[in-house]
Amino acid sequence: NKKFIKSHDTIFTYRKNKDSSIWNDVFQEYSSTSEKLYKYQDENGRYRLGPVDNPGGGGYQYDLGYGEKQPARGYGMPKTTALKLIEEKMLVIEKDKVPSKKIYMKEGVRCKDVWNDISSTQGSESIKYPTQKPEKLLERIINSSSNKGDLIFDFFCGSGTTAAVAEKLGRKWICADLGKFAIHTTRKRLISVQRELKKKGNNFRAFEILNLGKYEREFFISGLKDLDEEKENIIVKNKEIKFQKLIIEAYKASPIQGFKSLIAIKNNRLISIGPANLPLSRLYAEEILKECVAKRITKVDILSFEFEMGLFPSIQDQASNKGVDLVLKYIPKDIFDPRVRKEGKVSFHDVAHIGVRPIYRNNQIAIELTNYSVFYTQGITTFAENALKKGGSEIIVENGQVLKISKDKDGFLNPKEVLTKEWHDWIDYWSIDFDFESKKEIIQYYEKDREAIKTEWTGSYIFENEWQSFRSKANRSLEMVSDFYEIGSGMRKIAVKVVDIFGNDTMKIIPINMSDKI
Repeated sequence: NKKFIKSHDTIFTYRKNKDSSIWNDVFQEYSSTSEKLYKYQDENGRYRLGPVDNPGGGGYQYDLGYGEKQPARGYGMPKTTALKLIEEKMLVIEKDKVPSKKIYMKEGVRCKDVWNDISSTQGSESIKYPTQKPEKLLERIINSSSNKGDLIFDFFCGSGTTAAVAEKLGRKWICADLGKFAIHTTRKRLISVQRELKKKGNNFRAFEILNLGKYEREFFISGLKDLDEEKENIIVKNKEIKFQKLIIEAYKASPIQGFKSLIAIKNNRLISIGPANLPLSRLYAEEILKECVAKRITKVDILSFEFEMGLFPSIQDQASNKGVDLVLKYIPKDIFDPRVRKEGKVSFHDVAHIGVRPIYRNNQIAIELTNYSVFYTQGITTFAENALKKGGSEIIVENGQVLKISKDKDGFLNPKEVLTKEWHDWIDYWSIDFDFESKKEIIQYYEKDREAIKTEWTGSYIFENEWQSFRSKANRSLEMVSDFYEIGSGMRKIAVKVVDIFGNDTMKIIPINMSDKI
């Protein structure tokens, strides 16, 4: 079996079946000592001299085609071997010496299974992501176990090293991660890779970001519930009731009964709470809307720790068309801090607001980003200040501002430093889809009998990044006006997506009628 040169015993490799294994030899750089052995050079590169692979017995001589016999000094070889090596210019015959074969210096020595020749990420490659891996590490793994055009899957993509290297090496890839910031970091990194490939004239593929919580997790979790035993159901239900009671009290609302999805009321607005263990999905929100319409409820707040990517503002537009004033609010992590609850300072903030301005030029349009308002509060300043050690510092978020609080070496508080001085300091990435409703999101799944496949539109559209600007380690600036984009006459919707410095995703959709502008 092909494998790395064995120096260690704890590298595990897996394959789907016995016929699916791929192996390509990869090489490590020569050591300085090994490199000195290759002291000869010709038009094919550097080489050293070594014994012929197939020695004969000997003590006799061969006419090797030079018009005279050469002494073999007891080291002969089959004549066919000698003539082949001569034809390939691989045989070196020195007078009174044993014939030698040229051994060319390859790109390195065959790789061992202990890799101490790869340094940690540093310099320009580092993007300051805690678990970032060196690109050379993934390059070696991908080159050894796949070929161009193969599919690479990274289940915990983190900073996106696997996808970036796979793209550079001409592989297809799928990456997944539970963290929003990981997905956002990977997205920016891949766009940078594509730009570099484009500069070099190399091909690259477009990619999409899909949210698993949209449908698969919901159906999976609902399936598991059917398997739960009665006692487990009681325990889960009790935990849900306790969880909802905690949030209702922190929101300063009053519990109500008689509804399927609405569990509290505050200032004549009905309250619904999203799931604790996954993002609030479009399907979940649409069920709430159905109940509101059926029972003629016109005002409702939905509270959740996380919302499905791309859910707003389209779900609010959908609610408005049905006569429902729908407000989405984030549940802060501080809600589990008893000190914050005791102070009555749990702050539920609205989703961010995006301000944009279309700029027209004949049959072209550009978008200017004019505002981005956030309402975060995370942590109570007095708690953070009291917990600080001498000379220490901490970052907190208060009323939509990122603040740095610190103490000097004597333990006295320094003046607060506002890190988000301008609204655009919150923005890490923004992009535009100039024809948002042109590509419906279609899913396929088996019917219950698993004999037929059903195709269904989810009600959402796929956001395509047709233009984007983002901050990188090397370039912290951000373009506030997009390039002009040529579009035809008629109505269309343009979607603008903003991702903030914490990886939160917000989208705004603006209707455009180019017939009035051309």
